[in-house]
Amino acid sequence: MIFWVASYPKSGNTWLRALLASYYYSKDGIFDQKLLKEIEQFPQKKNFSNFNYDQKIVADTSRFWIKAQELINFNKKLRFFKTHNILGGLNGNQFTNTKNTIGGIYIVRDPRNVITSLKNHFEMNDKDALEFMLNKNKYTYNYHAENDYSDFQFISSWENNYKSWKNQKNFPVKFIKYEDLNSKTYEVFKDLIKFINITSKNQNIFNKNKAQKAIYSSSFDNLKAIETKNGFSESVLSKKSAKKISFFHLGPKNNWKNIYSEDYQNKLTLKFDSNLKELNYI
Repeated sequence: MIFWVASYPKSGNTWLRALLASYYYSKDGIFDQKLLKEIEQFPQKKNFSNFNYDQKIVADTSRFWIKAQELINFNKKLRFFKTHNILGGLNGNQFTNTKNTIGGIYIVRDPRNVITSLKNHFEMNDKDALEFMLNKNKYTYNYHAENDYSDFQFISSWENNYKSWKNQKNFPVKFIKYEDLNSKTYEVFKDLIKFINITSKNQNIFNKNKAQKAIYSSSFDNLKAIETKNGFSESVLSKKSAKKISFFHLGPKNNWKNIYSEDYQNKLTLKFDSNLKELNYI
């Protein structure tokens, strides 16, 4: 069965995967970026190699979301998958169902900080980044693959994305805030491990020592140092040059209050007002 590690882009998903991969897929809890392969992205091109779809048609792979998951679950083992996809339907095709999904974690981040990370990752200005987040029809794919939408993910708007996972009742989803994971890492991570183990009927007790090592070795500073020294496998090529964009940009130091003018701060707060109140950001 699939256990989702879900989020809107640039909300802390990779950090969470690093923590989980270090805990569940290493012997000692020490992070190695090779471990991230244990929690791959869904959907992606490799998931649809057995199906007849047209890679030139946007969203054509959505017809095979469920069937691809059935193949993944053929061996009936628990598998973690990262996704930025909205939890819902598209063109009459559901993203997942209770036959293929056992549970999930959704990590949400203050949208006023998400926008600054999006700017860096997708090389956008403030206006385009905000429009990106508000676009209910937004999707992502491999921008460097010409006429190939095989890596299509329907992310919708930032609001629709988090609400689709937060408000569903079909399977258990642990909803956490990036800010809580950052400020109370051990407590939140321990709670997540217990949630995963209970949901998946894993009888193993919480390993405090392994969790502490996973937290230390997956800290932003350590991940940034790894990227600086060895590169990072999931960083993307710039659209403007042959260089890769820094994946670990600002991390916890990303603070919209220190980046934007007071007028633009007020604009963002007003734009996301109801969401910020619902999530207790204001």
